[in-house]
Amino acid sequence: MSAAVGTVAEAGVQYDPAAELDRMGIPVVRLWLRDTWGVWSPTRRAVVIAAGLSPVEEKCVLAHELEHIHAGDTGCGNRDGLRAERLADLRAARKLIALSDFCRVRQWASSEAEMAEELGVTTWILRTRGADLEGGARWLATSRTAG
Repeated sequence: MSAAVGTVAEAGVQYDPAAELDRMGIPVVRLWLRDTWGVWSPTRRAVVIAAGLSPVEEKCVLAHELEHIHAGDTGCGNRDGLRAERLADLRAARKLIALSDFCRVRQWASSEAEMAEELGVTTWILRTRGADLEGGARWLATSRTAG
């Protein structure tokens, strides 16, 4: 495999955030969580996720928390917390949904829910990836070098 583990080149079906966390030696702890689906605890070097998530929800949450780890984030309570959350969503969405898969499914899916199910992601991650791509389309429309 020529691409590094977890790169956009491996987006979609091949990307397995649980396996990456395992390779890094970071445990995933499942607990009842009242108001969130997941948390990265840098002091304990563990990812805590809500018990009872579906496999798709779990994959998306683990991808999000893994991006916090890669970014060196220390918690959402600091002044950059919202920015860190948005970046973790964006980076996770890019790894979970390959551009080619997004475009292929978008051609025939009749709803957002159908698209998310086919791509194996939550609607939140799907929306994040869609917004990311729409931003790129706006850039392309105004770029002097595009086309």
